[in-house]
Amino acid sequence: MYTYVALCAIGAEKILGNEIKHLGCSLVQGNTPGRVTFTGDEDTMYRANLCLRTADRVYVQLAKYRAFDFDELFDGCHSINWQDWFKKDVYVVVDKVRSHRSKLNSEHSIQAMIQKAIYKKLGEIWHMTSLPETGARSDIRVYIENNEASILLDTSGEALHKRGYRTDGGIAPLRETTAAVLLQELLWKRKTPIHDPFCGSGTIAIEACLYAHNVAPGLGRKFAFEGLATFNQNRWIEIKKEEAAKIRTDVECRITGSDIDPSQVERARLNAEHACVTAGRALQSIGSDMHVERPDFIISDFKDIQAPYESGLILANPPYGERIGDAAQAEELYRDMASLFTDFEGWQFGFISSHQIFQQSIGKNASSKKLIKAGNLDTTLYIYR
Repeated sequence: MYTYVALCAIGAEKILGNEIKHLGCSLVQGNTPGRVTFTGDEDTMYRANLCLRTADRVYVQLAKYRAFDFDELFDGCHSINWQDWFKKDVYVVVDKVRSHRSKLNSEHSIQAMIQKAIYKKLGEIWHMTSLPETGARSDIRVYIENNEASILLDTSGEALHKRGYRTDGGIAPLRETTAAVLLQELLWKRKTPIHDPFCGSGTIAIEACLYAHNVAPGLGRKFAFEGLATFNQNRWIEIKKEEAAKIRTDVECRITGSDIDPSQVERARLNAEHACVTAGRALQSIGSDMHVERPDFIISDFKDIQAPYESGLILANPPYGERIGDAAQAEELYRDMASLFTDFEGWQFGFISSHQIFQQSIGKNASSKKLIKAGNLDTTLYIYR
């Protein structure tokens, strides 16, 4: 069994934990904000990266040990069997270090010591004075908390919100992983109509489509674990086929989006096409000629649309900041958005915003709120039932 650490938006830990349990893994108690620790077998490395919708990255924890000084930090890292994970042309990068409430608090010095320990161990095992570093890059992350060091190996590569279907995100796009979190927070079901009146590049609608049809979000991209010495190509192909067999094409979904900007709508359509084509190729790999239904996108001002059904869900990331201009323009837009409550009477609403007086501007207090921090952006999900 291995120990894994998945990163997520702060506030999304419970949702990610439920996803991980659904994979058949066991959660480790004592998680910290933005991180979920769990255990699983070697297949878990593949499935977690391929299937988790709300994780930003997945690491395998190679060691966890007490480190009160640099000698202990070096020795603990040096004891890891790095040669089991890396090929001889590996390019190792200690990309991030975090220290909290620990005697070792110089992140630069910690980074240098970990790098030294790894290369010394590999040089001793492989009888090399220096490594060629011409192969795949492998990133290492180090957390030292309360004088306990965790050495993590990145298995994802690019952040997992980069699904592979986005042609061009446009200005300030919503992360795919954040969109997946929103869908789970709203407890959205595939039979419920869903509309995004500020669809932009289509992220919310596309993530809803992938979820509704049970399409693994990572089917259209590569992962860092494919460059590790432990990588099993045949098993990876089998797992992708197993996940392709879980795609559902027999479900009826009403997933739509609209935007006043024609270029954004065209971008959303292209992104959705890429996502659904990827799902179709996965189905072809198991001999199926079925396809996944595309979301529908139209050019429209949100003021001009009416509810096509008696009930459903409006879920949106309304423009703010870079996408609309100054705060005054945003407040004016949010005041106008109050019409949605009348035009979509009987619907549920979810709006994510970093605007501090969103509720005051829209003129209606949310039934509930959820703080979600993705990257450096503090946002709030406002839920109206």
